[in-house]
Amino acid sequence: MIGRIFTLALVAGLSMGAPALAAPSQAQVVAAAKAVQPKVVAWRRDIHEHPELGNQEVRTAALIAKELKALGLEVREGVGKTGVVGVLKGGKPGKVVALRADMDGLPVEEKTGLPFASKVMATWEGRTVPVMHACGHDNHVAMLLGAATVLAGMKKDIAGTVVFVFQPAEEGPQAGEEGGAKLMIQDGVLDQPKVDAIFGLHIGPGDGHQLNYRPEGFYASSDRLTITVKGKQTHGARPWAGVDMASVAADIVQAVNQIAARQVDVGASPSVVTIAVINMGMRQNIIPEDLKMEGTMRTFSKARHDDLIAKVTKAVASIGDRYGAKAEAVFSQPYPVTYNDPALSKWVKTSLEKASPGKVDDNAALVTGAEDFSMYAEKVPAVFVQLGGRKADVPAAGAPANHSPYFDIDEATLETGVKAEVFMALDYLGRR
Repeated sequence: MIGRIFTLALVAGLSMGAPALAAPSQAQVVAAAKAVQPKVVAWRRDIHEHPELGNQEVRTAALIAKELKALGLEVREGVGKTGVVGVLKGGKPGKVVALRADMDGLPVEEKTGLPFASKVMATWEGRTVPVMHACGHDNHVAMLLGAATVLAGMKKDIAGTVVFVFQPAEEGPQAGEEGGAKLMIQDGVLDQPKVDAIFGLHIGPGDGHQLNYRPEGFYASSDRLTITVKGKQTHGARPWAGVDMASVAADIVQAVNQIAARQVDVGASPSVVTIAVINMGMRQNIIPEDLKMEGTMRTFSKARHDDLIAKVTKAVASIGDRYGAKAEAVFSQPYPVTYNDPALSKWVKTSLEKASPGKVDDNAALVTGAEDFSMYAEKVPAVFVQLGGRKADVPAAGAPANHSPYFDIDEATLETGVKAEVFMALDYLGRR
């Protein structure tokens, strides 16, 4: 009830008083973002304490829908499984701009020691796992709810429509499922109404309040790598009587690392192949029949993407043959390169400078992380921006990165994120 009263009061305070302006002013946006900051922090902490894995974001989605409805937005639920879409129609006709936030947490055990740290456990691919917002999606949801609150308060002066996209499963659905941006697009998130451009924001361990991006390719493409090996079980004392799966696994890891570092020109186009999961065996004295390995591949060009797949697939099969086993590498769940539209990238810098003066870098380094925001960018002009969230007392060299169990942010930077989203939306709709 307190949140609802706060929201309605803010909306009313921004909507009443002086006659309508041609467009909301910079000062109005700054003041409104500051006013909603306590609510943004409260949302962030609540969501952080109650994280949910991809396609399981039921509680988070319900919170989002409730807040958007309280603002008077048109709300669609169950989009792309658990996604939520809010539509704000301005008081004047114009284009349609979308702002996107992701909602899912990760199977990570939180070690931040925060008073609102997660203690949640959930099921992921058949295992009970701890869950944490280790990638900052709690902040993304909170900032976009803040932006929605600010923009709803300026509704009568907005020329066009703003679509707020709250997306599940950005980190990828579990094996055997679909989810994320792909399903959101299939469910019409870019068509109901027809979106002209979309913007996204991702928080990370960079300098606080810094806004970084680059035109064209920004984040890498990503593929999930799954390697399965079928051998012959034997006693640990008689490895020659079967297939030594530990040796197979070691050779595959060495081969993949050698391919990534020695068989492709990493100077011409960055690329990464990582094996992160190795599962085999039940006892110390039994060499198992089955081996499963999982990892990820990151690339910035289709030629490198296809070349690595061919090389890894051939190497894995050859290693299996050498040991008398059947080994197969499968690449799945592809995310394309996150591509920032060059024209929008040039224009949007002015909007970001209003949000964080003197702290905008439009020539940021390539990021080997991946984002399924890239799928929206394949459909409509888009810009994806990084927001630095590191606390001032945390050295840059030791700052926990996204996906770390120690990942945390300076909550003051959330206000900068709200302003960035609002300015990008308003300035885009104000373009002629």
